Amino acid sequence: MLYSVRGKLIHMTSSTAVVECGGVGFDCQTTLNTLKTLRMGSEVTLFTYLNVREDAMELFGFATKTELQTFKSLIGVSGVGPKAGLAVLSELSPEQVAMAIATDDVKTITRAQGVGKKIAQRIILELKDKLAKSFADDGFANVAGAPAAAVSGNVPKAIEALGVLGYTPSDVSGILATLDGSLPVEQLISQTLRQLGRQ
Repeated sequence: MLYSVRGKLIHMTSSTAVVECGGVGFDCQTTLNTLKTLRMGSEVTLFTYLNVREDAMELFGFATKTELQTFKSLIGVSGVGPKAGLAVLSELSPEQVAMAIATDDVKTITRAQGVGKKIAQRIILELKDKLAKSFADDGFANVAGAPAAAVSGNVPKAIEALGVLGYTPSDVSGILATLDGSLPVEQLISQTLRQLGRQ
């Protein structure tokens, strides 16, 4: 319903940013990582997610589309609510979340406040299952089934990690094929996200 809000940042707390658009202040719950990018009084754009419950409507705002997409993936996991999603993304970047899931790194995810081992394991399990389904739907039996040009070095791991963020192999394999497959996975992910952001 609400794709984004753009306007002057008029108030911030440790977990919210209020953006004034056309005389209306939108109170967006957000992450520490997004808050670090904002300056009071400046014009900002936050990509939003509106959570409607029986007793409340909550607006969440994020500095990047990737952070929003990761938040949506996290809250799609059973037992993970918006509070836990914000906690994970306050502690980790979307790239770090993707890497933790791709490498079964429960310990990294549990660094988020209020996220225990069971929730972290569920996040990894459900998002990996979603990733596997994405590969099957996209016509790839697994990462190794990606186009030959896109499977050298660390590229398969990058494709898997980007899948956690909601990108299909066909979305990213063309970009990854143009990059040096020997680069660290984190660099491959960030360069791919940068190019996807320009499209």
